[in-house]
Amino acid sequence: MQLTPKVKEILSWYESDNPGTKANLARILMEGKLGGTGRMVILPVDQGFEHGPARSFAPNPAGYDPRYMFELALEAGLNAYAAPLGMIEAAAATYAGCIPTILKVNSSNSLSTTKDQAVTATVQDALRLGCSAIGFTIYPGSEYQFEMMEELRELAAEAKAVGLAVVVWSYPRGPMLDKVGETALDICAYAAHMAALIGAHIIKVKPPTAAISLDAAKKTYEKNPVENDAAARFKHIVNACFGGRRLVVFSGGEAKGMDDILNEVKAIHAGGGNGSIMGRNAFQRPKQEALQLLSSIIEIYKTPA
Repeated sequence: MQLTPKVKEILSWYESDNPGTKANLARILMEGKLGGTGRMVILPVDQGFEHGPARSFAPNPAGYDPRYMFELALEAGLNAYAAPLGMIEAAAATYAGCIPTILKVNSSNSLSTTKDQAVTATVQDALRLGCSAIGFTIYPGSEYQFEMMEELRELAAEAKAVGLAVVVWSYPRGPMLDKVGETALDICAYAAHMAALIGAHIIKVKPPTAAISLDAAKKTYEKNPVENDAAARFKHIVNACFGGRRLVVFSGGEAKGMDDILNEVKAIHAGGGNGSIMGRNAFQRPKQEALQLLSSIIEIYKTPA
């Protein structure tokens, strides 16, 4: 695998990491149709845990079969596929070495009344399955946020020690935050920065809105305003990730129209984001429609920013 200058530059940002971890980051960055560009599109399929099987897969029943998800990611030419333990185990031998995988090692479910996640897999599972990284969700603002961060500290240290990369889903939620606050610009930037501080190699956050949620932050944003357009908001999140020296990708969120998705991707690209991590908006569509959407997203990320 011959690394591009862009990928070499990105790897240089991770100064404390061992060759194994950098090699796994390189595998993700060099994979698929965006390989070598520094941009990524990742397929995450943890929604069965989070929302239940019918809400996740009934719109496209082929998705009940974990093999379908590997095939979708491969045919679309994506950088990586992320899923919980059982989803990866169910097709691990058939697709071994075909695409970098990210093992989601904690999960919640819609039957829970607490804003927390259970640790559902281990670093050893990730090694056994040939994964390139572990994925972990934290909920900044939750009553359980500190326990989640401490769990992540231990798992991240173990993963890095054996040469795996660490991907952090940083999703603010909790008693101080309403639905507007969960995606407010200041809160998204704060959540992304926390993930960087904890040691994430790749940070996943939701697309930010123009809202400012924290009263303590409002004066700062008034004195240092962020332009009121989507690209500027994405750039602000990129800056929160160590001035752009940590990879940050943005979730696709709830199902929406193709034009809305592509306009959002254009703004992510213009703002310097490293890409998209898109689940429901891809796998809930019929396969050919999903492939068309993912191809259009990839073409946007291929263009000069």
